[in-house]
Parts: sequence; C-alpha cells; structure tokens
Amino acid sequence: MKIRQSVCYPMIKPADIPLADFVAKVAEMGFPAIEFWSRDEGYDDVVALARKHHLAIATMGGHNSLAVGLNDPAEHDRIEAELHDSIDLAAAARIPGLIVFSGNRREGVTEEAAIEATVAGLRRVAPYAEAKNVNLNLELLNSKVDHPGHQCDHSAWGLEVCRRVNSPNVKLLFDIYHMQIMEGDVIRTIRNNIQWIGHFHTAGVPGRRDFDDTQELNYAGICRAIAESGYNLYVGHEFKPKGEVYGALKQAFAICDQG
Repeated sequence: MKIRQSVCYPMIKPADIPLADFVAKVAEMGFPAIEFWSRDEGYDDVVALARKHHLAIATMGGHNSLAVGLNDPAEHDRIEAELHDSIDLAAAARIPGLIVFSGNRREGVTEEAAIEATVAGLRRVAPYAEAKNVNLNLELLNSKVDHPGHQCDHSAWGLEVCRRVNSPNVKLLFDIYHMQIMEGDVIRTIRNNIQWIGHFHTAGVPGRRDFDDTQELNYAGICRAIAESGYNLYVGHEFKPKGEVYGALKQAFAICDQG
C-alpha cells in the first residue's frame, strides 16, 4: 500500500508563513494529511483549514503533559476525562488516533510497576476508544537527547504495554527518530511489530533535521518496509527544516513516497 504522509504543523511551521497559506501549500504538494499536538493550540482553525483543502488530520494530542502521564495512577482520573473529550473530538473530525504518554520515570517506582500503571490507565479508556474507533497511540520518545527521564523510551517497553492492554485501539506511535537514537534496528522492529503501530513520526538523525546525506537513516528503505507491511495509516514528518521549508517537505515526500 502506498505510504500516506502527513505534516506535523507544530514542529515544521515557519514563523513567517501564515497557517492558512501553509495548509494550502501542503495540500498543493500532495500531502493527504496534517497533524498537530494540542487541541488547545488553534484546533478549530486547523480543522477548518484541513476540511477546506480536503486534508485529513492524521493525529493530535490526547491529554495534557508529556512528562506527567499514564505511569502515575494519581493522574488517571484527569487523563481519562481529557481522553474522553479528545476521543469525542477525534471521532467527530475523523481523526484516526490520539497521542498518549507514559510520563517521566518516578523515583522509587520500578519498571514493572510503571508498566502496570500505564496498562491500568489505558484499560480505563480503551473501551471508549474502541466504541468510537479512535486509536490511543503511546508515543516512544528518546530519553538520551530530547526527553531526559521519559519512561516509554524503548520499543520493548511500549510493546509490553500494548500486549497487556490487548485492545485493537491501543497501539504505539513509533517515532523513528527517537528509536534510532535509543536502539536502532528500525526496519526489523517495524516489520515484527506492525500490528501494534498506529502512527509513525520521522526526522533525520542526528539533529532532527531534513532527510539528506548528513544523517544516518535510510527513509526510502524504511518507508518501503512500512508499505510492504500493509500498514494503512499515516507517516508524519516531524523534523525542523534546515532551510527553505517547502523544499525540505518536497524532498521528504519524494523519499517516503513508497509502495
């Protein structure tokens, strides 16, 4: 299946280009979708512009706080309420998935206890997500460079959570950039676990920049493997262009246009 690509507006957005112009250009370039992080940051504007230009919204943030998340049982009531609201918004706008976070490691809490807490938190919301056909995508982030202390920082950790929850609507946001930093072996991991992946993010390593000969990931090969797996959701570009924004996006689109 042909890779369906999206553009992560909060990461890529250029300060000197209005949102309306940016969304129009993304659609003109052939991208089928756009995405954003927070429902509090211009949600209505992004949804309206996406509809105007016949773009899907690939994903959005599901609850507040990357650092304080599902691994803390004291946060479960709050996160459940926020996710219920976000699921309703996502279902109404036909957004296939929401981003959820484990949170940072907490002093004195073992990895096993943190996994169990994250599982328990997701089990509270999974039936509602299933009923509304919205995925809850637990994001994998690196704790080495960008997010010190983050708990869900290896694919094995996130996969264990997904297996224990055992819901068709609880998956991973497999961030290729973050997992290259933490563990590498990206294509094999994707092929072996594609059934647990609900969204992808991309960026060059090192530096979270464009896909060029200064970085170490072969995105053509990675996206070819994703396409061959039968994956039918989105691969979202979440890099910071080094120079001209649309040129960087055009290059990324061409490299990832596999299948």
